[in-house]
Amino acid sequence: MNIIKAVFARVWAFWGLISFVATFLIILIPSLLTALIPDPKGMGYFIKLARLWMNTWLFMIGCPVTVRGKYHFKKGQTYIVTCNHNSLLDIPLSSPFIPGANQTIAKKEFAKVPLFGWYYERGSVIVDRKSDASRRKSYELMKAALEKGFHMCIYPEGTRNRTTAPLKQFYDGAFKLAADSGYSIIPAVILNTKKALPANRFFYLMPHSLAIHFLEPIEVNGQSSAVLKELVFNKMAAHYLKHTH
Repeated sequence: MNIIKAVFARVWAFWGLISFVATFLIILIPSLLTALIPDPKGMGYFIKLARLWMNTWLFMIGCPVTVRGKYHFKKGQTYIVTCNHNSLLDIPLSSPFIPGANQTIAKKEFAKVPLFGWYYERGSVIVDRKSDASRRKSYELMKAALEKGFHMCIYPEGTRNRTTAPLKQFYDGAFKLAADSGYSIIPAVILNTKKALPANRFFYLMPHSLAIHFLEPIEVNGQSSAVLKELVFNKMAAHYLKHTH
């Protein structure tokens, strides 16, 4: 049975890759054309197209998405959204399903992929984690994105969580950004992506229902980045454990 499952998962991963590329090529030009529309409206259209693409592709690979807590996003307000990170599937579940225009802090490596790199840069603040200058620049770009009315999507764990703990230790960036800018944090918990596309298996994909839950905003109210980090970590960890079976 394990052998059959492993073979199926590799075949399904191939289908996942082919269907991803095919649907991406359809959505690419309309998505890039949103850059001609002034922001934040242009970015809002970009996100709507991304949501359409991801809803279609995730349905095609047997990974339908449930979204909860969108009502926490109040009209006219901008938020820093912190997501947990277990799998490469977390990216399609975060930015496209955040209500409204948003950008994601993202590693520079994917920006080098032909065609996809253009799309990736449109929706991201790119950072080279090995460069102090790049990290400083990305921080200023994130502040600028918030001031433009974009929500900022950040993975405070930095990389995928390959441990058995619900969350890896958080980095300070998202919480320093909140403390400095005053924008509230909406914690977001992504569920089941580890089951569909585990980080510790190569070319492996299994159909599985997925979910993203947006939790109640945490306001800065003069609190330090350290306090905010602890509050968000505890809230996300508790929610993840409650909804993981």
